[in-house]
Order: sequence, then C-alpha cells, then structure tokens
Amino acid sequence: MSRHVAAAGHEVIGFDVDAGRAAALGVESADSAAAVAAQADVVVLILPTAEALDQASRALASGGRPGLVVVEMGTFDLAAKQQARAVLESCGAAVLDAPVSGTGLQAADATLVVYASGDRDAFDVAEPLLGCVGRRTFYLGEFGNGSRMKYVANLLVSVHTLAAAEAHLLGAASGLDPQVVQEVISAGVGTSKIFDIRGPMMASGVYEPPSARLAIICKDAGIIDAHARSVGASTPLLSAALPQYREAVERGLGDLDAAALLQLLQEASS
Repeated sequence: MSRHVAAAGHEVIGFDVDAGRAAALGVESADSAAAVAAQADVVVLILPTAEALDQASRALASGGRPGLVVVEMGTFDLAAKQQARAVLESCGAAVLDAPVSGTGLQAADATLVVYASGDRDAFDVAEPLLGCVGRRTFYLGEFGNGSRMKYVANLLVSVHTLAAAEAHLLGAASGLDPQVVQEVISAGVGTSKIFDIRGPMMASGVYEPPSARLAIICKDAGIIDAHARSVGASTPLLSAALPQYREAVERGLGDLDAAALLQLLQEASS
C-alpha cells in the first residue's frame, strides 16, 4: 500500500517495529511512530492486534498535532477503535475508522475496497490517498460504521471460505479431479469470490504464501461473533464456522492461508 501511495507522487514516510520492513518498501523510514506523526499530514495505521493499536496510538499522540489525520485501517472491536480515537484526539488529531475489504493479493494490486467512517473533513483530506490503495472507497458516515460494515463483509469471508473447503472435500471424496471441480464450479452460479481466490489453493493443496492467514480470519471471526451477540443478530453459519477456525489454529495451521481449512476437514474425514 505504501508503494502505491508513493507511486502516485506522494511523499511517504513510515515506521515499523521491524526496521527492515519499512526500509524494504523503498520509502523514507522514521525512527519512531511519533516522528511520523510530527512530519506527516496523514498517518495510516494497519496493525495486527488491539495491543499494537493502543501502543501505536499513544506513540502517535506524543508527536501529533492539530490538523493531523489518522486513518485506522485494521479490524478490531469497536471498543479498541474508540479508545485509540480518544487517545489520538487528545493531541488534536482527527481519526477515521477505515478498514479494508480484500486480501494481501488485493493490497498488492491496489484493488482493495475501503470502508471509511468518521469526520467528513478528515475523510476529504485522506480520500486521495485511499484511492491509491483501493479500487473503490465508500464513506459510511459516523465513526465506527466502517468497522460495522467490515464485520458484515468478513462474516461472509469466514463462511464462504469454509463452504469452499467443504465443496472441494465433497468433490474429491466423490472421485472428481479437484482442478476440474475448481474450473467447473467457478463457471457456475455456485461460485463466489472467495471460491475463486482460495479454491485454486485448495485444489492444489498448497497454502503458502497466504493471501490472508487463517489465524487472522479466526481473529476477525471472533470479533464479528461478539459484535453480532451484542446487537442481537443471530448468525448460525458463523457460529458453526468459528469452532473450525479455532481448531485449525490449535492444530498449527494459523500461519497458512485460510484455504487450509480444507486440510482440517480432510484430517477429520480420514
């Protein structure tokens, strides 16, 4: 994503706790998150855990200033987002909740979809950058709506990935060639974008490099499950899928692509 923003002509400075990651991007590397906040007009956060978000927010606030726009693009529960927002607003920054729909493959070719929410003026400042990393950006109103929409999207991702694994398992158990199953089902009404993305990995049995790690999908599914309960939404398919993800992580499949759910089902069927 940083490369896409830089390629569009924007000056990019970045920080990562692993200094080699920022340096490998070919953009200017800062020695701290606070240094990024002191120099940039817009700061984008994409972090793996709520704890990392809290740490990064506090570091940014120590170097932030009025007029800074912070775009938080991770998938976390709303309480973590709101806490980060409060910390960042203490230094005068404006904060957007703007998670993305898509995998690492979509990040690589700038075809992500951005679900942005929060202060409209801040969105207007950040929108040109968001257009560099995705094929479409939606402005969804009040802060938190971006995450709420992401929960809807990732519920489908979680369920469709398991459905794709079940379909390939059934095809193979029925004596069909997995590659033929992938080709034929992709051409018909039963397919999905997830089947098209993860199905080829299932057909070949190769789950690396991951487009999205199974552990990340499991983490997201847990967040969505808790949110659905909090708003009184019945999600029986997600409730059925979540234990499968958790078992897959427990069996050591978490660092593989989520398509490795098929491996879990194969082991259960043998």
